[in-house]
Amino acid sequence: MMTILKLESEATRGDFAWSLPDTFNFGRDVVDAWARRAPDKLALIWCDESGNERRFSFSEISALSNQFANLLRAQGVQRGDRILVMLPRLPHWQIAMVGCIKLGAIPIPCIDMLTAKDVAYRVSHAGATGVVTHGENVTKFASTQDFKVCVAVGGAPGWLDFDHAVAGQSDSFDSVDSQLDDPAIIYYTSGSTGMPKGVTHAVRALYCWRISAWYWQGLGKNDLIWCTADTGWSKAGTSILFGPWSAGSAVLFYKGAFDPATRLALLARYGVTVFCGAATEFRHIVNECFDSHDLSRLRLALSAGEAVNPEVVRRWQAATAIPLIEAYGQTETLMTIANSMSNASKPGSMGLPLPGTHVAILDDTGAPLPPGEQGQLALRLPNPQLMLGYWNDPDRTASTRVVHDGVEYFLTGDLAYVDEEGYCFYAGRTDDIISSAGYRIGPMEVENALSEHPSVVECAVVGSPDPQRGEIVKAFIVLLGGVPPSEQLVKELQEHVKRTTAPYKYPRAVEFVDALPKTVSGKILRRVLRDREYASNSQHRPA
Repeated sequence: MMTILKLESEATRGDFAWSLPDTFNFGRDVVDAWARRAPDKLALIWCDESGNERRFSFSEISALSNQFANLLRAQGVQRGDRILVMLPRLPHWQIAMVGCIKLGAIPIPCIDMLTAKDVAYRVSHAGATGVVTHGENVTKFASTQDFKVCVAVGGAPGWLDFDHAVAGQSDSFDSVDSQLDDPAIIYYTSGSTGMPKGVTHAVRALYCWRISAWYWQGLGKNDLIWCTADTGWSKAGTSILFGPWSAGSAVLFYKGAFDPATRLALLARYGVTVFCGAATEFRHIVNECFDSHDLSRLRLALSAGEAVNPEVVRRWQAATAIPLIEAYGQTETLMTIANSMSNASKPGSMGLPLPGTHVAILDDTGAPLPPGEQGQLALRLPNPQLMLGYWNDPDRTASTRVVHDGVEYFLTGDLAYVDEEGYCFYAGRTDDIISSAGYRIGPMEVENALSEHPSVVECAVVGSPDPQRGEIVKAFIVLLGGVPPSEQLVKELQEHVKRTTAPYKYPRAVEFVDALPKTVSGKILRRVLRDREYASNSQHRPA
């Protein structure tokens, strides 16, 4: 059985090599281990926008998750059963997730905003046999007759009341001894194109995701981390649950609408030491006044999922003197490339591969490219962080793999290049590249240039069909409040881009919009904008 002492010693090793246990159960080997070692150690602070607050020690989380695991077992849930966990930011989420894992059931974290159609697809596709949700969401589940267990926070007719049902169970539970390649958790992608994919991770991934907590977030047992990710995102797993608790860090968990001033107030009130937010949040937070908030305990700010524009990073650091560093990852891999406090950052770089991860840039034939040349970013296999595959979709899983000269790679679908020192630079998705008059233009460099203009809050750049050039660069821009759109501003923005980056990349078309289309996780959907541009001209369809 793995011990916490082993975790801490491995975290400081300079000569990193994967050292995986024979078996692993996160609930037993992390949560229960901390509960034995430091029963009163703070694990979770929960609060909401109404001022309610609850605090949980590791021993309390250990006991409550044991009770939840016993509840599942009493209802007939078995090892390998899939359980939808569709909860807002409530402490019941952590209890349910850890309880499922202790039993060996496979939780499927889902965002609270799913529709009945979304729910029905996931239940059917995953063959789910149980659900844990909030009483307000039970109407989204058309039929529960095939479920072994239905639990609702707050209760509902015909459903078990979470708190009441858990309270009646024993707080002792013998966790299963899970094998490293056993399915452990399923995340459904946002489904921006086609139906969502069930990204299935193994037990080994739950063990390995601590790597980003150590080497990117720099977490330790004295930290309090606040990550604002939704409970249905894979980022919540690594930065709210598996990563921080593996490092012994306490977690702040806030249930409330996004408000930039409230973000700063909570950071100060609770003395957060590490803050992880979405790029969109930082774009708004930097427009706030920082003077009235004591951020003296905050030592690090983080972002992932979508690049933070360099101008936003500059403004954040100018206002706080606190580093803002980014990492790259996917639902299929979680964090694999990151900037860190131990390595010098390079402007515009995603950073260096995390320990245990080796990347390559591949051409269209799958052959590795030399430094400086752009191609598809790939992970060299084997890598224990990588998903087992897409649930019940072996063909799609196989499409993500390529072998060249006997070496197998996982294809990320992202374009990038690597410099001579190994730093990785993101260039966009493989289907985001704009082909204009023979030039291949990545949207991010244009977006970064536009974001430096004081009138721009957010922007997205896509290719728009053009009979002479094939495509032109078009920018969709959200302006700062009070700034009126005008032809003069369009020209000013175009000239600004010409001065900031290669002149041929400037947006020949500009459209001012109130908001940009985004996934539920906050990523800008360039594809939606691009498809909209092509929809009016059937002769020009995106590849």
